[in-house]
Amino acid sequence: MRPHLESDWALLPAPSIENGPTVDISGGVATLHNGAITVEATETNEPEEGRCACRLRFLDADGRMMFEEIGRGGSLLLKARDFTSLAGGRYAVEVAFDTDPNEHLHGMGEYQQALTDLKGHAFELSHRNSQASVPFVVSSRGYGFLWNNPAVGRATFGLDRTTWRADATDGIDYWVTAGATPAQIERQYADATGHAPVMPEWGLGFWQCKLRYWNQDQVLEVARGFKERGIPLDLIVIDFFHWPHMGDFRFEKEFWPDPADMCRQLHDMGIKVMVSVWPQVSLDSENYFDMKQRNLLVKARHGVDVGMMFVEPCQFYDATNPEARSYVWNKCRANYADLGIDAFWLDEAEPEWSTYSYENYTYHAGEVETVGNLYPVDYNRGFYEGQLALGSEGDIVNLTRCAWAGAQRYGALVWSGDVGSTFDDLKTQITCAIHMGMAGIPWFTTDMGGFHNGVIDSDEFRELLIRWCQFSTFLPVMRNHGDRSLHDVKGKETIIAADGSSRLQSGADNEPWSYGDEVEGILTKYIRVREMLRPYLRELFRQAHEEGQPLVRGLFYEFPDDEMAQSVGDEYMFGSDLLVAPVVEAGATSREVYLPGGEQVDWVELHTGTRWCGGRVVTADAPLDVVPVFARDGRDCGLAGMV
Repeated sequence: MRPHLESDWALLPAPSIENGPTVDISGGVATLHNGAITVEATETNEPEEGRCACRLRFLDADGRMMFEEIGRGGSLLLKARDFTSLAGGRYAVEVAFDTDPNEHLHGMGEYQQALTDLKGHAFELSHRNSQASVPFVVSSRGYGFLWNNPAVGRATFGLDRTTWRADATDGIDYWVTAGATPAQIERQYADATGHAPVMPEWGLGFWQCKLRYWNQDQVLEVARGFKERGIPLDLIVIDFFHWPHMGDFRFEKEFWPDPADMCRQLHDMGIKVMVSVWPQVSLDSENYFDMKQRNLLVKARHGVDVGMMFVEPCQFYDATNPEARSYVWNKCRANYADLGIDAFWLDEAEPEWSTYSYENYTYHAGEVETVGNLYPVDYNRGFYEGQLALGSEGDIVNLTRCAWAGAQRYGALVWSGDVGSTFDDLKTQITCAIHMGMAGIPWFTTDMGGFHNGVIDSDEFRELLIRWCQFSTFLPVMRNHGDRSLHDVKGKETIIAADGSSRLQSGADNEPWSYGDEVEGILTKYIRVREMLRPYLRELFRQAHEEGQPLVRGLFYEFPDDEMAQSVGDEYMFGSDLLVAPVVEAGATSREVYLPGGEQVDWVELHTGTRWCGGRVVTADAPLDVVPVFARDGRDCGLAGMV
């Protein structure tokens, strides 16, 4: 095995401290003390069988064991650290720990499942569309554990055993912290891996998007529609295929004749502009051969050198290559930022392979099966550092579809990907938001209404959109997006260029007024609620920036001693003051809500003003225009009677 690992991966350089770790060795046991953690390494050598090893135990500040490596299991001859040699000098590695069967686990990023407590479940350590694997987990036993390894693998949280596996790697690397509360653990994790930057003021309001605004007149018309109706709007998004070919990284002039003037008009209306960037480079792109010759593209190890076949064959640019990051940013700076574009939507950030054959692709940083989970970090890094160089510090948000540990320090606002438009999907986004925050990624959002198959003249979808809007109001970013349809076959918009060639179609309209007067009224109501939340949001984003705190918090986060709060997944705390209980069932006009914290906590239902003590389940009224929200100890953020 190599003498040391070659990268700190997610971890920042360790600060120098006066009173660092101490090590005591006595009677075959080496004891390391570092802050609130003690690690005992007990000698388990058996020279007669040719084995020399030690077993690690991790204890908290009170000497209570948090977890330990598994033992040999007698004649089973189990291995806590198991290495299997692979061709090329790497290893398949598995590490196994004995853990408390009664602990509760939260974090790991975004997986499309409505699980609050991760104990007893297994997770693929790789990225996909709507799956962001961020291998940091927080235990109710008072520790946080980072699997500091970007290899494709698997994490299994058994009832009495946790295993971490890397399919191809150079060695074992993990990081552990201990704390008395989840907030302390998250703060220490942010110190080790990086804090989210300052969220600009335009990140606090409402963002409008659809699939897709395909010309600049359309964008300006929608922006004017918001102004004429008096609906607040902070940002409008220009989605994909505004370019001639993927990898051109520019507007197609026929449909966008003067982007600089478009941006100027939008800025005059007080609206920021975000543009979508995809990492694919088409074989027909004007940049393809230049990037290919410079080794700036991902490489296929076998077969056709193509990573994705959506619309046209293409390969991803290699975001792990600093030269490739610089090349792509310089194109985007010249063709977007210099024209007035304010922010970037870094789509396809997993990246989304046509087939997830990780072993077939190679990055500058190594084989994808070994380092593949790094891609979204470096993708965000390139744009973050590029914008910093323009003097945009404090004004950077990268909307991105994926993240790994450390991505938060590069302004990554993760959205949950192309999820379905159903109430089940809505419910799942609540737990996605909770676990992303626990994984150290505090900036999170979703497509309001879901992405797939929302039919705008369907009463069922209109109800879902309203309920999703109410949920989105109490997310870090409130953003409307989706691929909408009509029942009529003409629901999609066909786009033909002047030369008769076709362009990617656009979906049906997706503005608040596209759904009729009732829906427009309710959506506008909650956009105004969002405006009232600005002072509170500023404080929550300050906590994220300075203290590493998530904005969306499971009930267990604020009430770690409340056992029932550990498993509640269809409601959450938005900051420390507001409990939000979205309606996640079609046709429901009320729902049960668990109020945590016991008799000493006072909850006020914002819609009715009714007061309750914690530690009980109540039934909250929820007609179509109402989402149940409860203020903790009277701290209503000015929303009393508004929801």
